[in-house]
Amino acid sequence: MPGSDFPNLIAIDLGAESCRVSLLRWLGEKPEITLVHRFGNAPVANQTSLHWNFQRILSELEKGLTRCADECVDPIASIGVDGWAVDYVRLDENNEPISEPYCYRDARTETTFSDLHSRYPNLEMFMHSGIQPLRINTMYQLMADSKAGINQGAPWMNLPEYVLSGFGGRLVSEYTNATHTGLIDMRCGHWSEEIFDRAELSLASAPELVATGTDIGQVHGRDNHQETYGDTRLIAVACHDTASAVSAIPIEGDDWAYISSGTWSLLGMVLGAPVITPEAFAAGFTNLGAAGNRICFHKNVNGMWLLKQTLLQLCPEPHTWSMPALIEAAEAEPHPGQLLDVDDPDLWLPGSMASRINAQRALKGVAPLPETAAAMPRFASLIFHSLAARYAETLRDAEQLTGRKLKRLAIVGGGNQNQFLNRLTAEATGLEITCGAAESSTIGNFAVQLATLEGKANSPSRLTHWARTLTSLH
Repeated sequence: MPGSDFPNLIAIDLGAESCRVSLLRWLGEKPEITLVHRFGNAPVANQTSLHWNFQRILSELEKGLTRCADECVDPIASIGVDGWAVDYVRLDENNEPISEPYCYRDARTETTFSDLHSRYPNLEMFMHSGIQPLRINTMYQLMADSKAGINQGAPWMNLPEYVLSGFGGRLVSEYTNATHTGLIDMRCGHWSEEIFDRAELSLASAPELVATGTDIGQVHGRDNHQETYGDTRLIAVACHDTASAVSAIPIEGDDWAYISSGTWSLLGMVLGAPVITPEAFAAGFTNLGAAGNRICFHKNVNGMWLLKQTLLQLCPEPHTWSMPALIEAAEAEPHPGQLLDVDDPDLWLPGSMASRINAQRALKGVAPLPETAAAMPRFASLIFHSLAARYAETLRDAEQLTGRKLKRLAIVGGGNQNQFLNRLTAEATGLEITCGAAESSTIGNFAVQLATLEGKANSPSRLTHWARTLTSLH
């Protein structure tokens, strides 16, 4: 590993609700991770559309890098960036953004999704791309650009890679992030000419596709902090935050599954090859890139979104319930009886969640819960029991589709701090539960950087080694 066996690194995590800049330093052989800068994030609505204020994000990241330099005068060996998938910037001839990037929740893709699949059936596309067709995917947004008169020849980049390019890296699309576009042929791991043609998109506008852990250049323009950033490399880590979080799981073997638990719950396995079958499509599973040239085979299940939205309706005043107090109160409640269908499409929508839950209960002939702040523990208990049951069902489907027998379940992400839900999940699945770090995407980001710096970015065993080293902090 250049310079030192234990180099100083920076991990940037872009989140749809908050963004983080973290610094990894070493006390001898002991790692120390410091959250140097954190700031909130949210899409901005104007009269017609929903965008990200990306200039503000970039400005805040600059503050984070400056603070890292102030805290660590020793050289920074590399920087990696991960974040949410599918969103992107369009670039002009000077590689400057044409406009602020759209948010994936913008409604502009509703017509492009239906237009494409009227002539390109969902199953046929899945058998080619390996991913579930979702209207938030990059390809439908690019199609919406075309309908809006934006030049299809204009280059585009997903957001984490664009941040790296702003620091001095070349224009690329990293493998794990690229698989979320819907434009990759999952059978060979390259951009799919067929899908670009069927979607009437320009393949020439797509970035260079690179493997996870590719060194894409050196930081430039940091003359004020030359001692810190003079030789800093820019590494395309697992740029999709879920793939980064999965990289933080310090488990080997093929008898384990994962849940990336947060606003949504992603449940699945890390495989050596995609599962592209009609059965996998019908069960709602998708194949996405993972570090080490592997596949995240998983399904998106509802998650803490249900609880957060219920709180927004019933407890509009902040601090009515702290999360630890609510979880403790929910655990004291009796079993809720009839469970929710947590993936009812109506429960994926924002607003009035308690009322939506009661509407589903009414359809099942179950009495409604009082829509009051005092009833929050009953709603929380119902949500947690229902999620655990859904997790168990989904993991049984994964076993059947892959032919694997599961023994262990790793839970990463902020939701793994909910020990009540973890216990319910263990009881429902019968699996041994391992909880990773809450900020697991940061750990995975650092793990890929460390493996890359020692020339072993594609080695699953080295990724596991560094994940184990870093998660020993927690």
